[in-house]
Amino acid sequence: MNVETDWPVAGTKRGAVVAPVLEVFPSIQGEGLYAGEPQTFVRLRGCPLRCRYCDTPGSWPLAGKTARVVLADGSPRREPSEATPFQVLCWAAEAEGGEPRTLSLTGGEPLLWPEFVLALAALRGERRLHLETAGAHADALARVVDHVQHVSLDLKLASTLDPPVDLAHGGPVPRTAEDWRLVRRRTLGLVRGRDACGKVVLVESTPLAELTALLDDVAVLAPELPVVLQPATAMGGERPPTGDELERAVGLALERELTVRVLPQVHRMLGVS
Repeated sequence: MNVETDWPVAGTKRGAVVAPVLEVFPSIQGEGLYAGEPQTFVRLRGCPLRCRYCDTPGSWPLAGKTARVVLADGSPRREPSEATPFQVLCWAAEAEGGEPRTLSLTGGEPLLWPEFVLALAALRGERRLHLETAGAHADALARVVDHVQHVSLDLKLASTLDPPVDLAHGGPVPRTAEDWRLVRRRTLGLVRGRDACGKVVLVESTPLAELTALLDDVAVLAPELPVVLQPATAMGGERPPTGDELERAVGLALERELTVRVLPQVHRMLGVS
């Protein structure tokens, strides 16, 4: 089966809602508003974006036959990648080996699979469901935002992205700085007043004008949204910002009376996945 062309638009096969799962594993949340919290991660396959600082490029392709499920004792097991929400929750329970944790749905880009997100939310029970998204799929976010308990919304800087690729699933994505401005304004409106945060990955020599325009949008459209400035982890040819650059970025946020935090990838510092 060619997954790139065989995945149907609705994210269903043989009448069941499914998505291609890359891995399910327990770990410590390393980014955003809930950094430091033990969570169980469900990473889905597929992402059309090409962020130069991306630390999980293995999640970009849709294709893949198996999912890695890390059990509570740390041992990995392979399962078929194509999975229903019920199967994923069963794997999550095996990964936790105890009390249910918050489920962090990440990728790739989970919003390629809104039907899966909705079905997973309906089965989650009392556990929280957190969504990590690149913010490129506003229509899909609008469909699911009422059904998740937290949204970690990337606020992308177009200067840090290579051109996206076309996937046979998920629809068009922003390509230009103006495209990103328009989708950013819509997604900010969707998360306003909710349990959410906006994450901005900063690299060395981030253009101040571009960052200023982004923070202006936050200040106008979602002024209460906590903004996490995340220094890029050095990879893919990108380098983190200097201390002076970080100070300037923080100053821009404070000038707009935004709630701002500077937070590197904590899980990288802890040596966990």
